[in-house]
Amino acid sequence: MKIALASDHRGFDFKKRVADMLIKMGHTVKDFGTTTSTESVDYPDYGLKAARAVGSGECERGILVCGTGIGMSLVANKVKGVRAAVCHNLYTVEMSRRHNDSNILCIGADIVDEELLDQKLKLWLETPFEGGRHARRIEKVMDIENGEGI
Repeated sequence: MKIALASDHRGFDFKKRVADMLIKMGHTVKDFGTTTSTESVDYPDYGLKAARAVGSGECERGILVCGTGIGMSLVANKVKGVRAAVCHNLYTVEMSRRHNDSNILCIGADIVDEELLDQKLKLWLETPFEGGRHARRIEKVMDIENGEGI
């Protein structure tokens, strides 16, 4: 799977760890930055690039890292076709895929349980979308995104 990856300065070191794990799992990683240091940068500059790659289909999924995951999720969810979720435990990781068909995982480098990181990534990448009634709900979300409302 081709995965877009981005972080701000707070997630810079953590992003490198995520990239290494993804590559070990056999995935292709496209890093949208920040790629140089932990010097302060604005998360929208990097999160938007990665989210656009997912929204356009250039990348199948994305992982965005900032201090809490919240800022990156705000940016990513502005991009058409993106369903970004901030997940802090295994249950929310699984449900973000199973019920919400999330295509971007937002991680808070300052709050994530690093001991479970491998499990979280594997679970998010391998959990299928259930479809059914959940597909109907996702369609309604996409209608809102297209300006149609409910």
